[in-house]
Amino acid sequence: MITEQRLEQLRRDAQPMQPERGYYGLPYLKEPVWSWEVPAYFFVGGTAGAAAVVAAAAQLTGADRDLITDARWVAAAGSALSAPLLIGDLGRPERFLNMLRVFKVQSPMSVGAWTLTAFGTAASAAVFADEVQKRTGLPVRIVADAAGLLSAATGLVMSTYTGVLIGATSIPAWAKHVSLLPVHFGASAMSSAVAMLNLLGHDARALDVLGFTAAAVETALGVLTEPDRSLTTRAAKIFSGPLPLLLRIGGFRSKRFRRAAAVASLLGSLLTRFSWVEAGKLSARNTTGAGDAVGKREA
Repeated sequence: MITEQRLEQLRRDAQPMQPERGYYGLPYLKEPVWSWEVPAYFFVGGTAGAAAVVAAAAQLTGADRDLITDARWVAAAGSALSAPLLIGDLGRPERFLNMLRVFKVQSPMSVGAWTLTAFGTAASAAVFADEVQKRTGLPVRIVADAAGLLSAATGLVMSTYTGVLIGATSIPAWAKHVSLLPVHFGASAMSSAVAMLNLLGHDARALDVLGFTAAAVETALGVLTEPDRSLTTRAAKIFSGPLPLLLRIGGFRSKRFRRAAAVASLLGSLLTRFSWVEAGKLSARNTTGAGDAVGKREA
């Protein structure tokens, strides 16, 4: 039996629940447990997907065949790296296979797993058919081009779905930017894909225009989004928007400026993915106003 003295002691020791602390001092939201493989996957998969889109656009407009081939190789290599990165975070390969047992349109994670599988298959088929055509002379270019178009369709999803994936959560820093994150990640992916092709020696004017446009969009989105005020976020906002934009202007006339813009874009794109993931973790730890942020997103 609990004595009156014990009840009095419990009353003195009890601490009322405070909105900024949550229940028993625990945060309202569970902090994301993603390791470094996830933002790396966001970067690699996005770059690969955008490269497939560039390859298809070059194919349809009759651009240089070397540009098409190199863009397809970037897409195929990125898809080959993406799966191990994703599996590395999941811990075991069978967990990825379990995600393919059911396709759920309403689940960004399910859509992403299926998209990665379809994209990797199509991108690899396009590269394989290109190599067969080059080495044997067999008339299989139609297979390469068809696979290239399929990889572009799925690559467009690859470059944007990760923004939908994090925006569809209850993490305040992500939820309040749910409408901008897919565009932000898509522009960043296109910027890094163009940068990769620039560094591989391609200087087509269309690539310059794509790179300039992507940098302009990222600059505008940098003003509209504020995941946190960390050093990583500040660096990402410089390297993924304003700096490449200025260098791209000079790059219309100078190859040196174009290469510098490519390096800045790649670094900025990588920092962007890491900054958003870290901002989500920090946002989950800071429980103050969490409910309000979720309510705004759902409204």
